[in-house]
Amino acid sequence: MKRFYKTVAIGDDRSILLDGRSVKTPARQPLMLPGAALAEAVAEEWRAQGETIDPRTMPLTGLANAAIDRVAPDPDAFTATLAPYAETDLLCYRADEPADLVARQAEAWDPLLEWARGRYDIGFEVVTGIVHRAQHEATVARLAAALAACDPFRLAALSPLVTIGGSLVAALALAEGRIEAGTAFEATHLDELWQAEQWGEDPFAADARAARRRDFEAAARFLALLDG
Repeated sequence: MKRFYKTVAIGDDRSILLDGRSVKTPARQPLMLPGAALAEAVAEEWRAQGETIDPRTMPLTGLANAAIDRVAPDPDAFTATLAPYAETDLLCYRADEPADLVARQAEAWDPLLEWARGRYDIGFEVVTGIVHRAQHEATVARLAAALAACDPFRLAALSPLVTIGGSLVAALALAEGRIEAGTAFEATHLDELWQAEQWGEDPFAADARAARRRDFEAAARFLALLDG
């Protein structure tokens, strides 16, 4: 789409205005943000567009659209798509060898599980291998409750953090400021990064990981702006 506007402003209700007209989401709802910091960041994405509008350079706008159009109409249903990660959290499935990988997993993942144990008063079944082992009922219920307590904008940002990283625990820790975005991404991609160290980097895999990292860090920034 060609750029069709000259000015970008923020309305009194924190809506995004293009030449004085409110931007609409794909579902034709007003693009209205919950806070001033996020509204300014979204407005800046619109200001930064050149002759054509490229949605790939507007991740914050995309997350806001998702919050309004997909999450807000039925937050419980959206929460239900993320809650199952409590049963299969990446941090609970460990390698049994080689020793270097085992040690790295413990160093990166144990502190996150320990944080969650104290934060939610829960326990985890940590196993070696990839065979599923059920988590404690209270663990699943309390992590699901943590998601259910989130507003639509926070849920929209948590979604890529959980699905890209494969860890609900890491996503919640990031949302609460217990870990930085770059550290969280590397922790949840530890196995892949370790493999690249051992056998060399595949260019296509590296490009795919870089794209995932951009989406992951954009979601983390979205969360930070919600609190700004």
